[in-house]
Amino acid sequence: MITGELKNRIDGLWDIFAAGGLVNPLDVIEQITYLMFIRDLDDTDNLRAKEAIMLGLPHESIFADKVKIGEREVEGNQLKWSVFHDYPAGKMYSTVQEWVFPFIKNLHDDKESAYSKYMDDAIFKIPTPLLLEKIVTVLDDIYAQMAQIKDTDIRGDVYEYLLSKISQSGLNGQFRTPRHIIRMMVELMDPGADEIICDPACGTSGFLVAAGDYLKEKKKEEIFFDRQKKAHYMNGMFHGYDMDRTMLRIGAMNMMTHGVDHPYIEYRDSLSDQNPDKDKYSLILANPPFKGSLDYDTVSADLLKVCKTKKTELLFLALMLRMLRTGGRCACIVPDGVLFGSSTAHKAIRKALIEENRLEAVISMPSGVFKPYAGVSTGILIFTKTGHGGTDKVWFYDMQADGFSLDDKRTAATENDIPDIIARFHNLDGETDRERTEKSFFVPKDEIVGNDYDLSINKYKKTEYKPVEYPSPAEIMADLHTLEAEITKGLKELEEML
Repeated sequence: MITGELKNRIDGLWDIFAAGGLVNPLDVIEQITYLMFIRDLDDTDNLRAKEAIMLGLPHESIFADKVKIGEREVEGNQLKWSVFHDYPAGKMYSTVQEWVFPFIKNLHDDKESAYSKYMDDAIFKIPTPLLLEKIVTVLDDIYAQMAQIKDTDIRGDVYEYLLSKISQSGLNGQFRTPRHIIRMMVELMDPGADEIICDPACGTSGFLVAAGDYLKEKKKEEIFFDRQKKAHYMNGMFHGYDMDRTMLRIGAMNMMTHGVDHPYIEYRDSLSDQNPDKDKYSLILANPPFKGSLDYDTVSADLLKVCKTKKTELLFLALMLRMLRTGGRCACIVPDGVLFGSSTAHKAIRKALIEENRLEAVISMPSGVFKPYAGVSTGILIFTKTGHGGTDKVWFYDMQADGFSLDDKRTAATENDIPDIIARFHNLDGETDRERTEKSFFVPKDEIVGNDYDLSINKYKKTEYKPVEYPSPAEIMADLHTLEAEITKGLKELEEML
């Protein structure tokens, strides 16, 4: 969570945009994202140059001696943030508007790439040189603050805080999945080097970025020292779909900044017939929208066969089962209602998960996880597509803390179940003898079936009642008389003093 001086600086940046006439949160986010991307390009290019020297590999800077922009050629060095941020306001503005912005719009030669596709209609909207100068100065301050904070995820936290302001723009439903929850889900699934990963409601590509970072951190040698696997990582591993072009644009830049050259990020209504994907992905990580209902006419007919409903959270579960290849795995956030809803559609999707596939785990999360942006109670479902069953027992975990307070402030706290969840999930053999009074335990499939496929943890968790001994009425009365005598004595002493 972003707090203190860093939060104040980001809020101050927002105020600068408002004073300059840009008040739509989506416009502000886009312009900040472009500028952060331009700054990150400089930092990333320098980092890759250093890595290439250390590894003895060739490196060609994107800021080559000459860069062609339209019909003109300019010195590539002038396009670097570290160079133009020292220019006077007027020269900085013309440099960014006439050279740097066209440069990043045409950064990819591949015009079919996600980046090129969604940057094509990007517009530089900062109206004056003075406003740009102020924004660049504050962004430099923000990056300096970030460098002082010893947290590897601070860049993501800043971006998450910026994105949280989108909720002010109305009914977009764009509330963020906290990065530590995303990271937990990625660690639970432990993606491999050959995965084909998808988020069918990707937004700004948070799950895809986290999966890419995890692989870079845990399986660096396996991927980056193998030409074929590196090519897969850069070009074919990551797939994301969304219906908001602004989100897709931010998502494409987000992925590219994190070192993925060609993510497959598409404009698509995943629930409609626009989505032909079937038996394709080996891993799905998602927090699909819970925006309520939609029209049957817009939903793919084969999804309605699994569960006839207008509820998006149920339809997305049916969709993910369809999109996964046999043996493919999924970790998905769902609202609590999915776990215990009594409608025919609710029961049908739970039955499909348990009877036709292998449901592995249900992690119940406290309602404060998504505060201050939403107060919904949610859970995480982890399952494998088999097409022929395989559920023998389901592992339940009652998460009670995630390392932050569960109120709107979400300040750092010592209580955190996430390391325990990850450790236990990766050692399920050690969970077989756990009692149902503990945080985690197994429930056999037959018991779940007998409860109408109910997956709410409260249905199976047992509360341990400890006997408490109270004093007898006679002892309580004796204590009251003693107390009364002390009060009377005190009153007499007070009267004598008057």
